Amino acid sequence: MNVSFLQQSLNIDNKIGLLDQSFEENIGILEKRPLSSPNGTRSEFDRHLHSDVPKWVKYIFRSPIAFVHTLLSRPFLMRLAWFLVPSFLQGRHALPKPAKLSPTAYLDGMRGLAALFVFFCHYTYTSFDVGFAWGGNNSNYDILKVPILRLWYQGPVSVTIFFLISGYALSYRPLKLIRSQDNHELLNTLSSSVFRRLLRLYIPTAIATALVVCFVRLGVYEYTREFSQDRTYIKFVVESHPVRFDSSWDQWGDYYWTMLRMIHVFGWDRPFAHNFYHVHLWTIPIEYRCSLYLFLVILATARLRMIWRYVTLCLVILLSYRHSKWELVMFLFGMGLAEWDLHRGAHVPVPAGAKRNPFKKLHTIFWNCVSVIGLFLMSFPDAGADTTPGYVYLSTWIPWWWNSEPYRPWQSVGCLIFALAVSNSDFWKGFYNSGFIQYLGKISYALYLVHGPVLHMVGYHWEKWAWSVTGVEGGQYGCGFVLSMFLSVPTVFWVADLFWRAVDIPTVKFARWFENQLVVKSK
Repeated sequence: MNVSFLQQSLNIDNKIGLLDQSFEENIGILEKRPLSSPNGTRSEFDRHLHSDVPKWVKYIFRSPIAFVHTLLSRPFLMRLAWFLVPSFLQGRHALPKPAKLSPTAYLDGMRGLAALFVFFCHYTYTSFDVGFAWGGNNSNYDILKVPILRLWYQGPVSVTIFFLISGYALSYRPLKLIRSQDNHELLNTLSSSVFRRLLRLYIPTAIATALVVCFVRLGVYEYTREFSQDRTYIKFVVESHPVRFDSSWDQWGDYYWTMLRMIHVFGWDRPFAHNFYHVHLWTIPIEYRCSLYLFLVILATARLRMIWRYVTLCLVILLSYRHSKWELVMFLFGMGLAEWDLHRGAHVPVPAGAKRNPFKKLHTIFWNCVSVIGLFLMSFPDAGADTTPGYVYLSTWIPWWWNSEPYRPWQSVGCLIFALAVSNSDFWKGFYNSGFIQYLGKISYALYLVHGPVLHMVGYHWEKWAWSVTGVEGGQYGCGFVLSMFLSVPTVFWVADLFWRAVDIPTVKFARWFENQLVVKSK
């Protein structure tokens, strides 16, 4: 069993963009030819180097590329060096692309863009007040605060999108099996989903947090600790820097208790599950808890007729809404949307030669208009909605008993409307199925896990340097911020790409392998 998994692990590098031997041979790394020309003659430049110059210097000047290859002659070092190259720069040696996108690939794109917007939110909210929308609090008349335009840095609504898409993705196959009345396969699917969900969410989380602890112990965070509290640069939200304990024993002990608190399915108390090493991971325990609730709802309604499954689902949504559990509401919204798409055959290929819908153009216009309504509601401001033009009336409809963040209800409704519109719009599907957006979908979890630590360790250095160049007075502050983005964003993308290939992909493979070793084999 262990040998089998080891062999599979050793083969992963060939699937995640590492250099294979055939490529080494093609570029001449493994060739044994001498550095001189095949006919044995020397160039004029070679003769100048033939005098009293050390051999290693001659070697460098004659063929610097070959010299670098010599330094990295060991296969492991070459593979490591190639692995450090982002997958999108590896050309034909990057991850193989599927021949055809799946019908639900657009959901991956939505999740990827949402992850990018969460990153932008955490990057901007330390420097600017991103909570207010245009005209909120009788100020904030910046063009970037206009509804819809502000979504690129509005993090809370992006998290809401995460939860809706998770609900859809986790329930789509079980609902499909329910509709085909394949109860045996349904049981296998639900059992597998519950078993692997913990591994899928928490192995990358544990590794990301452990890496933060390592960097804390190495003192890397100390270089930016003073900057992270300096109000000259950090004008708004101050994110806590991880505390460095006196001893490694105490530090790793705290890591143990942090991870234990994060696997918290016994209540909805967010501070209890807070990760002080990585403050953005508060969503992971919620994601896990809501996943378990979702699986329970699917199991409970598996034998019901579709109409009664919908009625039961609506009752559970209303109950969750009444208790201000917007996270669970979004998961259940995702389940309802998946059921609806299955019912209308949204992902069934259209047969060749099928009669064209004469109302296709009207259909497209209608759903694109609906998507604008969804985007407008998604732009519901995180603060000052009662003074924000366009949202004053909507803010009066927030229930008096709602005890969570007041912006969640309308943002949740907006996400549902927008997701419904996207599933009916070829325009939006085409956008989310485009190459770069699909790449964001692949690295979305890695991007979410690494962007915070990278900003604290490296991004703050870039920001400090940028503001030392531009200054921090008036418009200089904004110019410095934009300058630092040109350095910080590529850095975060690079690390996210590495984490995706080194941790995220192997985690999925390991979870599948591990489950396969433990389950009872069918006879």
